[in-house]
Amino acid sequence: MLWSDAREKWNGTTMPDTRVIHFWDGDLQVGQWFAKQVDSFEGISWDTYYLYGPDATWENTPLPLMGSGGTIYEERERLEMQLRTLLGK
Repeated sequence: MLWSDAREKWNGTTMPDTRVIHFWDGDLQVGQWFAKQVDSFEGISWDTYYLYGPDATWENTPLPLMGSGGTIYEERERLEMQLRTLLGK
């Protein structure tokens, strides 16, 4: 999403959890889809988190959405609180 973004410069190891799968979306299709389908605007959603619980299903859009926000860094405390609630901690 930044002018300097390039696949060859991308660090795909920033979340070294084996449950995490990293993808490169050079065409920005995922951000466009979430902006339109989840956030209801034309454009691109980026630096945003979407939190779904274990009962979420994905028919046309994933539901229920338990939380979302951005920028992720600015919303990190809210995200942490939502994750703790989700995990029962």
